[in-house]
Formats: sequence, structure tokens, C-alpha cells
Amino acid sequence: MEAAAGRGMEAVAGRGMEAVARSSERAGAAMRSRAEVDATLQTAKLNPAELLPAVHCLSFGPQAGGECCLLQLEPGLCAELEAGRSLIIRGEKDDHAVLCSKDKTYDMKIADTSNMLLFVPGCKTPEELKADQASCNIIHSQIAGFSKNYWELRRCRPKLKKLRTLLMEDPYEGPDSQKDQTSTFSKYTTEDLLNLIQASEEEILHQLQVIDACKIEGYWRILDFDYEMKLLNHVTQLIDSESWPLSKVPLCACLEELGSLEPREMIEHVLLSYGRKYVDDGEVFFEMHEDKICRAIAQMLLQNAVKFNLSEFEEVWQQSVPEGMTTRLDQLQGLALVDRSLRPETIFLLKVEDLPEDNQERFNSLFGIREKWTEVDITPYIQDLCAEKQTVGALLTKYARSSMLNGVKVYNSRRPIS
Repeated sequence: MEAAAGRGMEAVAGRGMEAVARSSERAGAAMRSRAEVDATLQTAKLNPAELLPAVHCLSFGPQAGGECCLLQLEPGLCAELEAGRSLIIRGEKDDHAVLCSKDKTYDMKIADTSNMLLFVPGCKTPEELKADQASCNIIHSQIAGFSKNYWELRRCRPKLKKLRTLLMEDPYEGPDSQKDQTSTFSKYTTEDLLNLIQASEEEILHQLQVIDACKIEGYWRILDFDYEMKLLNHVTQLIDSESWPLSKVPLCACLEELGSLEPREMIEHVLLSYGRKYVDDGEVFFEMHEDKICRAIAQMLLQNAVKFNLSEFEEVWQQSVPEGMTTRLDQLQGLALVDRSLRPETIFLLKVEDLPEDNQERFNSLFGIREKWTEVDITPYIQDLCAEKQTVGALLTKYARSSMLNGVKVYNSRRPIS
């Protein structure tokens, strides 16, 4: 349907001007002669010399009663269809539908036209007619369908917040968890997620990596944070006891030492989540990500406190991370927010993934938390909203108002926040 629709719309747009004589005759009625065409041109006061010699005489075919659904496609999407790949419309009953290719997501919007669009199979363009000088002087074509509008596509951000929401319904707490054995929540395969998430397959699979999801017995799961920290603690304690450099942690040794405490696949998963896998001289090693480990430990410290004295937090945080690692506040972008207007200064947990996915709702939520933001503070909480080629500055211009406060540019809401 998509290929026919895309080509059909293009055909209608380019060929309507060429059909200088149009007939509303039903199939089977008498065909127009050249004399009738010339008479019509004379009545319309058109000079035949200024037109192509070929004339399209249109009539409605027997199956032309139904309205066609036309879809405008960019060249890349047309090429995908012509190569045999599919375009999929995704969305549940209450969702605004999106169209997905293998790796991109497009918003779908109906565009009305002032002219009726006619779907004429095999209709030749002016360029094709010029190249084919042997074309019949009068071409009788049947209209297969019509439309007063078409679907317009615009590249959009994939709607991925629901992915984490679904997986967090039933986080994995480990093989010994009674909750996992008695849970009534749904578990999701890749196919399930493709049917539920408004994003392309590649975007969904990439996001599963971003949120450190793993497959357990064929289902995608997110580890319960406490269980994840338990696994990470096993690994960091082993690194410390063996005096391994953080840049070269051996996989086999970790599995042998920790395999009796936790499933080997969980040990490897936490290494993949907090390290970079590489091979050296035939052996698999991991280079541990210092920033990500420090960030996780900060989240563990902050999650049970409404607010934390900043200086006290920084001291406890540094003491809690593995030896050799250095904590920095910039490691907490999009995870925690520092309030320097209070005395003493404080820090509290504010995770970007917990904020609304809609642009206006996101800004409303942020301005409800804090009335005025500096660009440095707000950027980690809105940069994921940027569309293709859009900047944080453009978002702020649209959704916020700037002013100066003590010589520093700050942003506040354009509308009252209730």
C-alpha cells in the first residue's frame, strides 16, 4: 500500500496540468475524439501550440468508488520499500500514530489539499511523454481512486519512556527472589516491545542497551537497583582484593571467583553495564567506567534522602567509591540537582528519566521544581528533547523566557505554573 500510495500521490501532483481534456465519463462510455478535444480547448481558450501534443482523457474506472489513502515519502523511505523492506505504523488506541522504518520514527499528520488528487495507474509524466515521441496523441486513462488529502511524515523523536516504564513494572531481583516467582506482571519479548513502543526496531534495541536491560529466559528485564548494586559491589570488592587495574579486569577470573555467589550471566551483565569489553592476547577483559560507577553509588546514597547537605554528601560519596576513583559533581548530570541558593548548599535526586516525555509538560515540571534555571543546570534535563538538528538554545527560546539575575542569564516559564 505504501509504495502505491507514494507513487500515486507523486503522479497526481505532476500530471494534472497535462490533462487538458478531462472526462467524467464512466468506463464503457464513448471515448473522446480529437475533434472533441480540440473543441474543448477552444472553449477553454487554450492554444494547442503551447501544450504537449499528447492529451490525457480521464474516466472513472469500475473500482474508483473508494477513496485512496496517500502517503508522502522521502526518497530514502521509497528506496526501503522498493528494496522489499516494510514501513510499520505503530501506536495503541489512544496514541497518536507514528510510522517506523528499520531505524527511524516519523510523526504522521494529515495534509489537506485544495485540489482533488486523482490516482491514475500508468500515467506518464511530461518528461516521459517528451522522451516517447511515438506516444498516442490521445491517451485514455482510468481513474482508480481519489483523495482530498494525504499523510505527511515528519521525523520525530522515538517515544521510548514507555519502554522503561513497562520493564520497571517487574524489575529482576535475582534468582532467589520469591517475588519473581509469584509476580503477575507481564514480561516482554522483543516482539512484544515492537508492538507496544512507538519507535523503530533499531531505536528500541539501542535504548535497551542505554537502560542496561538484559535478556533472562527470553524476556527483557531491568535489574532491581538494589540487586544491581549488590552485583557491582561484588565486582568492585574483587577488583580491590586482587589489586587489578580498573582498565584491565579479567572476565574469566571474575566468573570463577563470583560464580558461586551469583549467576555467571549476571556477573558478566554488570561488567558490560559498567565497563567496556575488549580482547587482549585472546583473553576477555573489561575497562571499568569510573564515571558510571561513581554515578551509581551517588544514586544509592541519595535515593533514601529528600535532600542532602552538599559538603557532607561529597565527603561520604568519595569515601564510598572504590579506591582510585575520584568523584565529581559533573558525573551526576541528569541524576541529581544542586541547590546553591540555600545555606548550607544541598543536593537531591532528580532523574531525567522520571520527567515527562512531552516538551511542554517537561518544562512545566522543571519550572515547578525551580522557578529560575541557568542554562548549565537545565541542559541535562532537556537535551534529550532536542529534535534532529535542534539545539538546547532553540528549545529554551520556545519554552522559556530569559532574564539576568546577579549578572547571570537565567530562564523561567513563559506561562504561569500552577
